[in-house]
Amino acid sequence: MTDEFLSFSREQGNDLVTPRPELEFPGLDPGDRWCLCLGRWIEALEATQAKRLPETTVPPVVLEATNEAVLDSVDLETLESHSYDV
Repeated sequence: MTDEFLSFSREQGNDLVTPRPELEFPGLDPGDRWCLCLGRWIEALEATQAKRLPETTVPPVVLEATNEAVLDSVDLETLESHSYDV
């Protein structure tokens, strides 16, 4: 997670920062790893391109942990350009 993505996600109505003890959710901080839905990732990518948001609005992708089906929606070059080296 990046600070920019967490702020972007909150602005879209998905607050990933605030702890939710009743759901056993601790809240996320920049630097945390989190399984993110493809739709929100693409939304951040498109917003970065259209609204000139910082490139760090798109959280890095751990390619080894990414389902191959993602390639139906995002080309490998784009994923690689946002890859996180583990």
